[in-house]
Order: sequence, then structure tokens, then C-alpha cells
Amino acid sequence: MIKSMTGYGRGEKNYDDGLALTVELRSVNNRYLDCTVKMPRSYIFAEDAMKALVQSGVGRGKVDVFVTLTRTGGDDVAVTVNEALVQTYAAALQQVHAAAWRQAAQAGGGIKVQGECSVVELARFPDVLTVEKREEDPEQMKARLLEVLELAIADFNAMREKEGARLAADVLGRAGTIEALVARVEERSPQTVAEYRAKLEARLREVLENTQIDESRILTEAAIFADKVAVDEETVRLRSHIAQLREMLAAGGAVGRKLDFLIQEFNREANTIGSKCSDIQITRVVVDIKAEIEKIREQVQNIE
Repeated sequence: MIKSMTGYGRGEKNYDDGLALTVELRSVNNRYLDCTVKMPRSYIFAEDAMKALVQSGVGRGKVDVFVTLTRTGGDDVAVTVNEALVQTYAAALQQVHAAAWRQAAQAGGGIKVQGECSVVELARFPDVLTVEKREEDPEQMKARLLEVLELAIADFNAMREKEGARLAADVLGRAGTIEALVARVEERSPQTVAEYRAKLEARLREVLENTQIDESRILTEAAIFADKVAVDEETVRLRSHIAQLREMLAAGGAVGRKLDFLIQEFNREANTIGSKCSDIQITRVVVDIKAEIEKIREQVQNIE
């Protein structure tokens, strides 16, 4: 299948431990494969593996990979109680409570002493509760990232294949147009030689008037002109290039770079035909051929 270098793909999965993982791919044209992974720095250990997976599924293009992670619930954190510190705080509070009662008794009830400290209030004391993020298994996390990345790559390639099919159809249509234009050049080319011979003979008759015209001289001049404007080799090569273009598109795969080189050969043959022919009709056809070649070149720039 022919694939476009531009595309977008998305993969997502929710895991039982509350992790929601999303991976998105976006690409634009580029001469080589250039992959950039954008994700939280804490998961940087998986970057090389993710790039390698992208490389296995993408041939060319500037590919940006975006990773989004969200968690639901509290499974990713751990809350621990410092029991020794709680006992110390409780003992200290008891001492404070006893001392307050003694002071109140000595003051004759002038000092008000409230009830004991609640558990909620005790939990607010410094360092009684410690909240820590649970340590993640790097290998498990890497496996999950690669799993969702594979889903994104599959979606990404499906979109690129659809776009690639449209590009291939357009290129084939324009190749058919070029082939028809080449047929017009082949049809017109012999006529230019015949017209040149007729013009040459008429000019000689006008100059020489009653003098005998040397037919061999006319034949020689016509032969020289025919050899000068002959474009048979160029049209044959153009037809061969068109056949090769169709074969490449039918074979599929990462053929964009080869197609780019092939289109340069298209241009070379068209330019040669244009430089050889002085006939205005052929010149106009060559202009149309070059216009179609340029449109194909633009489309080929998008093919992987």
C-alpha cells in the first residue's frame, strides 16, 4: 500500500489500577524519519523503545508522539501513619491536659479546661500522616506505553493508507494524461518534417524560379532536419518512465524517494523534447506535459 507522510493516529486504554493512557501521533513531510516523543519526564526511560517502535512502522516523515496519563482514585499514592510520633503527641497532650487541670484547681476554677483532643485534630499535627506516591514498575509502565503506542500506530497507518490511495489515484490519472500528450507529440512529429520539406521546396522554387531543383539536396536537408527534431528516443523513454511509475505504485511500500528521482527523469525528457522541437503545436503540448509532471512531483512529495 502507498502511504502518505502526513497523518494522525490515536490510541487509548484504561487499566484496572486507575491509569488512563492516551498516545497520539501526528506527522508531516520530511526527507527522513524524525521522531520526537513528548511525555512526562518521569517516564523518559521508555523513550528509546517508543522511538524504535515508531521506526518499525513508519518509513519517513517528521513524527511527533504525545503521551497523556491520568489516574482515577488513590491507587497511585500511599498514606502512612507515624505511630511512634502519634504516641509521643498523645503522651504530651495528656501532660498538657493534666497540667491545665492543676492550674485550674490552684486558681479556684478560674481557668477553663476543654475536653480531650480528637483523632482528627491529632492527625493534623506535623508528620503524623505521610502521603507518598507509589513506586511504579518501570518495565510494566514501558509495556503499557508500547501497547497503547501500537494502537496509535495502527490508527495512524490506516489514515495514511487512505490518503496514500488518493495520492496514488491522482498520480496515475496524471500519468495517463501525460501518456496521451506523448501520443500527440508522436503523431505530430512526422508532420513537422513533411511541412519543413514542403516549405523548403517552395522556397527553393521561389529563389531558383525556372532552374532545375536538386531533389537530392532537398532530401538531404529534410533528413538533417528530421534528425535534428527527432524525439522518438525521448517519447519512448517517457513511456518507459510512465510504466515504471505504475509498477512502483502497484508494488507499494516506501517508494516516495524513488518516485522523486523518477519524476526528475520525466522532466529531463520533457525538456529535451521542448528544446528539439520548433513546432508551435508540439511546444504547447510539451508545456501541458511539464504542467502535469509538476503536479505529480507535488503529490510525490507527500508519499512515504
